Amino acid sequence: MENKNVHILAFGAHADDVEIGMAGTIAKLTSVGKRIGICDLTDADLSSNGNVALRKEEASSAAEILGVSMRTSLAFPDRGLFLQEEYIKRIVSVIRKWKPQIVFAPYFEDRHPDHGNCARLVEEAVFSAGIRKYKTEEDDLPHRVERLYFYMINGFHRPDFTIDISPFMDKKLTALRAYKSQFEQTEDTVETPLVNGYIETVEAREKMFGKQVGVAFAEGFKTNIPILLDRDLIGEQS
Repeated sequence: MENKNVHILAFGAHADDVEIGMAGTIAKLTSVGKRIGICDLTDADLSSNGNVALRKEEASSAAEILGVSMRTSLAFPDRGLFLQEEYIKRIVSVIRKWKPQIVFAPYFEDRHPDHGNCARLVEEAVFSAGIRKYKTEEDDLPHRVERLYFYMINGFHRPDFTIDISPFMDKKLTALRAYKSQFEQTEDTVETPLVNGYIETVEAREKMFGKQVGVAFAEGFKTNIPILLDRDLIGEQS
């Protein structure tokens, strides 16, 4: 894939995290020409089902379904996403290379510790990426991200804002089903929460968020700072 700037860069601890939280939003944005990138921090090498090679194939398939412009993995150790300067600098380099306007990461509150740790690492990196004197091994130029937002994986939290994904819910489900090793139960499958109706649970959550805002399906997001509504949305003030 070409090395051009992306509009949005979404980080996940594992392949499938981003799809669970915001695949509908990605599909919606790529449909109107936005360039979206995904960066997985690990290769999910400790997954109970599947293996690294298979999960990479599944991640590539999901990315193609969603029309993303780039997908990469930093291959940090699974269950080893601790707040370390080395990891922050590697994430900073990814941000500076692709120069996104907006970055997404998992929401901090989640049953899986890796998801919350991913959020903390990305939050640190987003801040450091804009500091001119913050150096990495890449000797790259600073880049200031305009906004950092958080998507939900396992949690069901009151969103700070939602995005209508009604026309793209089917594409989200297709992207999730690309991860057959994680969500399909076979005779060789190890029992995990993911193989017991997990996709249906995600669909139900997006349906509930949609119901709250008057659409069929919506994805919910959290933010650390208030959302500013542009005049194009609220009209000129008299």
